[in-house]
Amino acid sequence: MTKELLTLRVNGERHTVAAEPHHTLLEVLREELQLTGTKHGCELGECGACTVLADGVPILSCLTLPVLVSDVEITTVEGLADHGTLHPLQSAFAEEGAAQCGYCTPGMLLAAKALLDTNPRPTRDEIAQAISGNLCRCTGYTAIYEAIERAARSAKAT
Repeated sequence: MTKELLTLRVNGERHTVAAEPHHTLLEVLREELQLTGTKHGCELGECGACTVLADGVPILSCLTLPVLVSDVEITTVEGLADHGTLHPLQSAFAEEGAAQCGYCTPGMLLAAKALLDTNPRPTRDEIAQAISGNLCRCTGYTAIYEAIERAARSAKAT
């Protein structure tokens, strides 16, 4: 199959890559751009490990063709930190012990960022709803909820 040139805006930078037309955004991020924070999970859109933001809205990169998001800003977990300074969500996840194996953490962080960007003071139920598409097999979610609540209390959470 012939590769096609794509231009994507990822984490504030424009990237032109040659990719197979059937490759998903997940594959292009990991294999062409070496942004491996976005994880392969179920590849069926059920686990949320591949969650990225498209213009601030969570999407499942395993189900998205890159050509469909060529005109939007994609944010991956690598784009959360600001010049080496962790995003308040990243700090809160570390402080609350919200990541055990860490596999779900990138998707959780991005789903939580989308929530806090639109609702800076969410209730526990709103947090649960916002991350409901992101499965975690390790934590039992309590530490994740507490980390998101901690970040929401931070004035820099957005």
